[in-house]
Amino acid sequence: MKRLLAHPSLAIGLSATCIFALLGLVSLVWTPFPITEIDIGRRFLAPTAEHWLGTDNLGRDMVSLLMSGTLTSFSVALLAVVIGVGVGVPLGLAAVAWGGWVEWLVLRLSDFVFAFPAVIVAILITTLVGPGAINAIVAIGIFNIPVFARVARGGALSIATLDFVAAARLAGLSNARIALRHLLPNIMSLIIVQGTIQMSLGILSEAGLSYIGLGTQPPETSLGLMLRDAQSLFLIHPLLSIIPGLCIVAIVIALNIAGDGLRDAIDPRLRQGPRNVLA
Repeated sequence: MKRLLAHPSLAIGLSATCIFALLGLVSLVWTPFPITEIDIGRRFLAPTAEHWLGTDNLGRDMVSLLMSGTLTSFSVALLAVVIGVGVGVPLGLAAVAWGGWVEWLVLRLSDFVFAFPAVIVAILITTLVGPGAINAIVAIGIFNIPVFARVARGGALSIATLDFVAAARLAGLSNARIALRHLLPNIMSLIIVQGTIQMSLGILSEAGLSYIGLGTQPPETSLGLMLRDAQSLFLIHPLLSIIPGLCIVAIVIALNIAGDGLRDAIDPRLRQGPRNVLA
């Protein structure tokens, strides 16, 4: 813990990420105003003591919408990462543990999924069952699976050649036990760092899907949905677009900074710093 907190980028990134996540969680029990409360007589208000960031075209409080939208965006991105880790990491470990046709199949499936970006997958799902946040989670999660499969495979390949893994095989451990007891613990740092990166990409993907109408649907709200609703009102009230846009940018930057800090803190090669080759 002392090593983790010693990295300024990690402390800054995690602190900012936790602040945004906390604001979203608070919206589960409290917001300054109900997000479904419409007051046409108070629409397009400038920031005031009552409405800190003003109101939108329906008179809804912008702070309340941001809190709820942040929760939705975080939830979609987090669940999509859970899907990617839950399916992709076992596939990557299986590819290394068993090799042969298992590895070939995992790599070919990864190539196949990579050929269809999250937006294309979301369009296909929407065509079948309709738009919604759940469909956005599934679409982004499917795209995350080959990412984590390849990360897990790459990390596990470097571990599988070490002596303690060979000793485990000589001791009679099965491939599954070697993968769980020796490979998985040694690649967790890679998975955690990749998870923060995919979280930031998931928030951008959710915003994009909601913006084109394939993600979160009213009366729920998300940062991307707020941008979509404000796109035709930019000249009338630019804050409606600027505020959620800056919020997305801030969250993504915070997650990327946290990911860089985690990589620097966890990777032993980076902790040691550059070596003097002349020593």
